[in-house]
Amino acid sequence: MRMPMPEHELILGGQKSGKSRRAEQRATDWLGEAPATRRAVLVATGQAHDEEMRERIARHQADRAQRVPAMRTVEEPIELAREIVNRSAADTLVVVDCLTLWLTNLLMPPQSESARPATHTPSAHIAMLIVALREARGPVVLVGNEIGLGVIPLGGETRAFVDALGRLNQDVAGACGRVTLMVAGLPLTLKAPTA
Repeated sequence: MRMPMPEHELILGGQKSGKSRRAEQRATDWLGEAPATRRAVLVATGQAHDEEMRERIARHQADRAQRVPAMRTVEEPIELAREIVNRSAADTLVVVDCLTLWLTNLLMPPQSESARPATHTPSAHIAMLIVALREARGPVVLVGNEIGLGVIPLGGETRAFVDALGRLNQDVAGACGRVTLMVAGLPLTLKAPTA
């Protein structure tokens, strides 16, 4: 039995925990309930700055095209709130994959992009994301990493990133009706809509 699609869901987990597959399954379920009228769009935040990342992105695109062929993909590494506002509609599920790469893009832009003037501070982007989620006209499923469960990392910049991601996850969880933690491909419900 399929669960009804919550308005917004945050899916967290470690590397290769099944986060993206869970989001894709949500999209498949959403589209399957009304194939003639519903749409799904994935907002991809990753950027290919090296060969390994280019290969990883290509592999994700090919896998996604097989698993959810009706879901469109758009790439937006920075202006996530704008994309959610622009893409959100009552008949459209927006999937964001992933918040961790988006935060990395905000806090640690590559050298080629760090010379460009920033349109907003990272905290302003996060605030705009929360507003966009509250104002979204359709459901949004967001994927992110939970990286704060392990050893405290060495280096101030790394610790600051782990802290910032933890705060982002808390803020987004507060704006979502459902929060799911993925472990070994299995979903653990952390927060569910109240009846």
